[in-house]
Amino acid sequence: MAVNMEISICGVRLKNPVIAASGTFAFGQQHGWFFDVSKLGGVALKSLTPEKRIGNPPPRIAETASGIINSVGLQNPGVDAFIEEALDITLKLGTVIIANIAGKTIDDYVIVAEKLEGTKISFFELNISCPNVRLGGASLGTDPALAAQCVKAVKAVSKKPMIVKLTPSADVVGVAKAVADSGADSISLINTLPAMAVDAYAKRPVLGNVTGGLSGPCIKPVALKMVYDVARAVKIPVIGMGGIMTGGDAAEFMLCGASCVMVGTAGLCDPEAPLRILNELKQYAQHMNLKDITALTGALEV
Repeated sequence: MAVNMEISICGVRLKNPVIAASGTFAFGQQHGWFFDVSKLGGVALKSLTPEKRIGNPPPRIAETASGIINSVGLQNPGVDAFIEEALDITLKLGTVIIANIAGKTIDDYVIVAEKLEGTKISFFELNISCPNVRLGGASLGTDPALAAQCVKAVKAVSKKPMIVKLTPSADVVGVAKAVADSGADSISLINTLPAMAVDAYAKRPVLGNVTGGLSGPCIKPVALKMVYDVARAVKIPVIGMGGIMTGGDAAEFMLCGASCVMVGTAGLCDPEAPLRILNELKQYAQHMNLKDITALTGALEV
């Protein structure tokens, strides 16, 4: 039986509910070497800041049990260089494009949004949840008042649908309600969990930045709980992420209330993982005799 995989988020049509997560897919061009990116529901771009960022010192990646710890530190060329060098190519990927915006201050978020407002990018995703930077990032996302202020400031200069990406290191329900009340159109969660790896023989941290963000299958139970809680607390669409490695994982997030999902760490293990997960999700929907994938959202029987 054919399943309708199409969804609509904030008035934007997506071919399906599988999106490549920010920070794991760069600006999308390289993945075209491995599969047809246009088959995905969307691509969330690497975080963009007003100025070029070189990121954190290496090592930046540490493997751990059932996951990885990363400390990239929002390395990116800056929004102006992105517009000049990568925007046109990115817009030719043939899928919905989500610009992930980051910064040290609320003004930084406004600057990036203003510069991208006139482009054909479909969504902004405010990254107020990165644990790998000392200013901005999660320091905004843990304070409901600051998070709300950031949303209002960007909303004042942009008419694009806004996704707000939440940190698990906060009262996610409280922050979710605050940003929803301030005009956010959607919420994505969770970002990585603050973490650390130690080399016992060297008696030193493994990462150059000492700490980083934990992702991968090990965080999925935490992510599911937070998606479930937030989806019941707000009336705007929720985008789930955190340890999705299979189509079954994606289905679990949708059952907990997510309208769609983002795939991150799985794509670092296997560049074709987002497409595989999409195909597995479709097979799951067929097995469950679903006519429309949207029927899965919030269908958990409690």
